[in-house]
Amino acid sequence: MFKTIRNDIQSVFDRDPAARSSLEILLCYPGLHAVWGHRLTHWLWMRGAKLLARWLSQIMRSLTGIEIHPGATIGPRFFIDHGMGIVIGETAEIGADVTLYHGVTLGGTSWQKGKRHPTLGNGVVVGAGAKILGPITVGDNSRIGANAVVVKPVPPDSLVVGVPGEIVKRSKPRPAQLKPDLEHGALPDVIGDSLVALMARVEQLERHLSNGHGLMPSPYTQDHGIWRGEDFSI
Repeated sequence: MFKTIRNDIQSVFDRDPAARSSLEILLCYPGLHAVWGHRLTHWLWMRGAKLLARWLSQIMRSLTGIEIHPGATIGPRFFIDHGMGIVIGETAEIGADVTLYHGVTLGGTSWQKGKRHPTLGNGVVVGAGAKILGPITVGDNSRIGANAVVVKPVPPDSLVVGVPGEIVKRSKPRPAQLKPDLEHGALPDVIGDSLVALMARVEQLERHLSNGHGLMPSPYTQDHGIWRGEDFSI
């Protein structure tokens, strides 16, 4: 238990430059309080004390502004930054070293029982206000941009931006040993960049088609709904 607590505190130091001391983290980080509360309620949930688990989870919700269903499965070194307005559904599964910012929803899209919430792989970062909906999987080391709405599976080492979310696949996988990449505000505009490239290609074609000059390639291509291109900054 103490090792888990130490790891949780260290994950805050690793991912929040505002953290100054362990005491400050213990007293002033509602995301950490919500995670610890969930560990208790999940333990009760798995042992059949479901009503008590739900009641305690609602107390933690009122104290932290973060709603985590006790049935959700959360891996080690999970970090919630700020946290207000986060909702994590009953069948959500979260891997190791995942980071969520405020206003994130891991929600369902069905009234049917069974798996209906997302699964996040290891090292995933979800930006403020993003919504990940349905029993889909977000692959390891992927990034969900702020306010994106994700409704389809995301391959590992990808970025999702926009509404509905457009997937950009990294051209080079992110090394697993690197710390979580938190530059979640630097987002590519795949649609805008592709339109600019398209207009430039048409103009180039009009000017140079007759003398055999090559055409400028688009920075992004799309294959079966997944954008592919150069490495993005996050």
